[in-house]
Amino acid sequence: MSSVFDVLSAICLLLGASLSLAAGIGVLRFPDVLSRQHAASKPQVLGLLLILVGVGLRLRTGLDVTTLVLVAVFQMTTAPVAAHMVGRAAYRSRRVSRENLVVDELGDRLKQLEADHDDRGEPQEPRTGA
Repeated sequence: MSSVFDVLSAICLLLGASLSLAAGIGVLRFPDVLSRQHAASKPQVLGLLLILVGVGLRLRTGLDVTTLVLVAVFQMTTAPVAAHMVGRAAYRSRRVSRENLVVDELGDRLKQLEADHDDRGEPQEPRTGA
């Protein structure tokens, strides 16, 4: 039974390392910020999770598995937030080609915020729907 876990562990480690390598290559090769951000977050997180599963299958002790679960939880909570903030900062600094976006919700929101402020930068009275 131990050899089955060792084989599964090796498969998970190899797949995770491959995904992490692909994420690194994508960060270097993709042309724009949003593509790079996608490569830095999605396959990298999945690759890390596969590596953690592989290590967990190999070690199989309670303390080690608990530590690996904590690492996975922290990675899954921080990576999407960081990617979102990088994308938002790139958009606001005009490093994103807006014509390539399928949906531009942030642009509509920024236009609305600009319309709500007068020339001095002070907010006007909020608009009501009635």
